Amino acid sequence: MPTESITPITSQHVPAYQALVDQHYEVAISLYEQAIEAEPEVRSYYWYLGLALLLHGQEADAQTMWLFAMSEGEETQIEQWTDELIQVLQTEANRLEALENDSMAWVICQHIREINPYHLENALHLVALSIRLEKLTAEELDDLQIISRLQENQTYSIDERLLLRVLKSTLAAIAPHPIVIDFTEACLPYIQTPSALMAVLLPAAIQIAYTMRQPNIAAQLSELYLRLDANNVEISGHLALFYQSAREYEKGIAIARSRLNSVDDWSEKAFSSHLLLRGLLNTGGHWQEAISALQHHETLLIKLLADQPTDLNIVHTDRLFNSCYYLPYFSDNAEKHRAFQNQIGKLCQDNIRLRAASQCDRYQRAKTSHSQPPTKRLKIGYLSHCMGSHSVGWLARWLIQHHDRDRFQINGYFYNERLNDPLQQWYINQMEQHCVMGVDIANNSLDLAEKIYQNEIDILVDLDSVTLDLTCEILSLKPAPIQLTWLGWDASGLPAVDYFIADPYVLPKNAQTYYSEKIWRLPQTYIAVDGFEIGVPTLRRDQLNIPADAITFLSAQRGCKRHRDTAKLQMQIIKEVPNSYFLIKGFADEDSIQKFFFEIADKADVARDRLRFLPDAPTESAHRANLAIADVVLDTFPYNGATTTLETLWMGIPLVTRVGEQFAARNSYTMMINAGITEGIAWSDAEYIEWGVRLGTDAALRQKIHWDLLRSRQTAPLWNAKQFTRDMEAAYQQMWEIYQRSHSGMGMQLD
Repeated sequence: MPTESITPITSQHVPAYQALVDQHYEVAISLYEQAIEAEPEVRSYYWYLGLALLLHGQEADAQTMWLFAMSEGEETQIEQWTDELIQVLQTEANRLEALENDSMAWVICQHIREINPYHLENALHLVALSIRLEKLTAEELDDLQIISRLQENQTYSIDERLLLRVLKSTLAAIAPHPIVIDFTEACLPYIQTPSALMAVLLPAAIQIAYTMRQPNIAAQLSELYLRLDANNVEISGHLALFYQSAREYEKGIAIARSRLNSVDDWSEKAFSSHLLLRGLLNTGGHWQEAISALQHHETLLIKLLADQPTDLNIVHTDRLFNSCYYLPYFSDNAEKHRAFQNQIGKLCQDNIRLRAASQCDRYQRAKTSHSQPPTKRLKIGYLSHCMGSHSVGWLARWLIQHHDRDRFQINGYFYNERLNDPLQQWYINQMEQHCVMGVDIANNSLDLAEKIYQNEIDILVDLDSVTLDLTCEILSLKPAPIQLTWLGWDASGLPAVDYFIADPYVLPKNAQTYYSEKIWRLPQTYIAVDGFEIGVPTLRRDQLNIPADAITFLSAQRGCKRHRDTAKLQMQIIKEVPNSYFLIKGFADEDSIQKFFFEIADKADVARDRLRFLPDAPTESAHRANLAIADVVLDTFPYNGATTTLETLWMGIPLVTRVGEQFAARNSYTMMINAGITEGIAWSDAEYIEWGVRLGTDAALRQKIHWDLLRSRQTAPLWNAKQFTRDMEAAYQQMWEIYQRSHSGMGMQLD
């Protein structure tokens, strides 16, 4: 066989290649065979003949042709010819990929891989094609050996844009599988533009942390990014949240503290301080540190409010919405906390509206023409990131279920798609129109606000308050003429929110003096449910080494609700009730929460072996079933339970609660009143201890409360979600009538 170098593309090639492009493969094969017969020294004919055979489905013949063409070459020639063959195949793969013929492009890339397993860019193309063909798995990524190839060839030059595009697609396709950590780490030496990597990793990490519920993987991805850009405060802020969500509290605290010390901007300092507070409180045991951090945090808020900045970008503004979130966990000072929240809410809203002025103006102008004929259904929009397997999701479903669809059109606007969550799917199925947005995509708030506006929602019901900053951003834009907050938390303090749903008990009579929203009190209760699903218990007393005749007290709350003063009261109750044990449960750092309670027990002269720290239950229904292990539940203060209180009462278990002034300190109070129970409601620390001791020592009283609670299921407002729904609907109708009257009056004045 001749050994001359291949010549440039000749006139023989043009018609043959055109036939190949036109998918006339038999013609192309015949023409290339004629070209080889006429000019056997032109190597390109062999490469293209093999390609035509391959495209025609004759893979074995294609390989035979290529091997034949190289069989008599010297080693240096074979290397050159191999490179030329790969170039021909890669060019065709790219052409087919551009034509969206991904399956054939994938086949060609597989042949390139067989020819040269070390060809990195081809391996990247294979990954990209596998993703587009929905066939990439962690196992296939491993089989491609692309990670080891990247690790071995760090001097190799790779198209950064291709690498980042493949990394982005891979994260979307197979995360949260741990192999994405190895793949990302292997890519780092080839990245010259950290900001481009951030644009890929950060949205993926947010999605992994909050939609896929794998914050540990998100944290590892963020740590990898910081190898390239160690001082990036944007990534460090998210990293602190990821670690705290993964219960790696100490790491989260350290990162938040470091961020606080490294930023100069006052809004960013306030955000960093909030992250630090979040970490310290959620461990359940850093009480003294949290007190110091709170004092510093309030100083930062005061400075920020004094400056009244109007140049905050949307990202910085969003972070400030929930900067007052943890204040009610420290003290029952409603007037002070509401003053902070109202001022922060207004500051954030003003900045948001400045940045989205045209959108806000359009929504404002639309109000003058937004009217609903009396015969038409009111359009109610529910906005939340919790409409799924979440406390808010479990409680709000009854309102949605009982809505009168003849009078109200129900729409849902969901942040944070919850993968494989049947309750979120249930919510979606209940909505006449719905929209699901991710929390990881820029401008989603503006897009979702526009969706609400285009749907002509009459009343927008916020279920998040300040638990999600993006919800606050939407509310600030005011895409609906009436906006109200219900259920998710205390009021947000945003001027654009018209109403806050309450009842006669959950807020004191004078509360309107320090709320910016109009308090709308429903006649009986601000929440009602028809009940809870109860599973099979996973706890037994003998497993916990608790005697059958012992009295068990339970406190099941997150670490952030563990106030030292209330824990001291609880320990005093344990001390005064003979043969009693204290069961402690809730999300917190295990070592920290144990140290916290052991120190208090030691000072109260309560033996440590009377305390039991319970593991998480495998399911919500099992958690509720496990509540039956308790004789008495001890509530937290100044931040009460809410869902846990409802579950406790539904299970017929006596509860001791301390009533305060703020919303968070009155949840259990209103729920007990609306369940028909007053035994266990304490108005002072002394009464809290008295009720705890009395219920711990009076078996007859416990039994009476148990039967009263079970009977209340048939009669009490708390368990009558249908009537509650009618009350909410009446409120909606009255709010709309007030708006219509106000709108009509404005119109007359304009005339």
